[in-house]
Amino acid sequence: MTTGVVLARTGSAYRVHTDRGAVVATLRGRLKRRDDDRVVAGDVVELELRGDGEASICGVRPRRSVLARRAAGQRSPRPQPIAANVDQVLAVAAARDPDPNPRMLDRFLVIAEGNRLPSVVILNKIELDRAALERFRQRYGPAGYQVLATSVKQPEGLAALRDLLRGRESVLAGQSGVGKSSLLNALYPGLNLRIGAVSEKGGAGKHTTRAALLVPLAGAGGGYVVDTPGLREIGTWGIDPEMLGVCYPEFRGFLDQCRFDNCRHLAEPGCAVRQAADAGKFDPDRLVSYQRIYEEVSVPSWSSARRRAR
Repeated sequence: MTTGVVLARTGSAYRVHTDRGAVVATLRGRLKRRDDDRVVAGDVVELELRGDGEASICGVRPRRSVLARRAAGQRSPRPQPIAANVDQVLAVAAARDPDPNPRMLDRFLVIAEGNRLPSVVILNKIELDRAALERFRQRYGPAGYQVLATSVKQPEGLAALRDLLRGRESVLAGQSGVGKSSLLNALYPGLNLRIGAVSEKGGAGKHTTRAALLVPLAGAGGGYVVDTPGLREIGTWGIDPEMLGVCYPEFRGFLDQCRFDNCRHLAEPGCAVRQAADAGKFDPDRLVSYQRIYEEVSVPSWSSARRRAR
């Protein structure tokens, strides 16, 4: 019996990183009868290695953390784990090509906050629009998020990004085409991850990274990166509408100052959060972002899908 860390799933097989190298394993016994989210990238599993070089997963160690979202397209609010045992979330956007989508980035950050995971905002392709860095700092600085500018074509910020990754299990989340795989390939050339081109017609990235991949990082300190696919439908499963305000760190200093204890920060009189937004304490569009997500998590998942593009 040995243990390993799940790197990826392909069909019914799992690629697992062990002290002896990577092995391909399948589920055994009662694990086969559980739902499809039973084992995900980052899970520490117990393995039985056979003489023919194959292995069986016979147990899953308790998770210290999990990053999860609502399963895309589901009418029932079932959690869809993306990765287990995560230490941080790196929310990646591009300065241009594709244009930044702050509302989508906010959803990644809300999911991370809802799962009690620290986040860093990565602004990639900074060579295309350097003014974007100040806009991002104005938006996310009041929330306490570090904004790191990076570029692969004109190498910038890569050493700082490597330091962030060292010794940690990190999830890279972002819409397709922002350059998540390109960043990893630049830092660790041997990875040779698939990279999606950006469609000239619509500016949408092609989904080359089909499933979450846990990538062991070489060098001192090690670590893992979870390279996630571009998420067409972003869910915020498991976020209690009444706790959504806490998922916006810049709101926290004002939450207990509202006139009503159950203030939703929508249109209630005496709302300290809305007053703070009006006073420029933080980016007012973050409040609009909160209100849109509040509408989404306050109704059944199947009826909220049409609201997400707003």
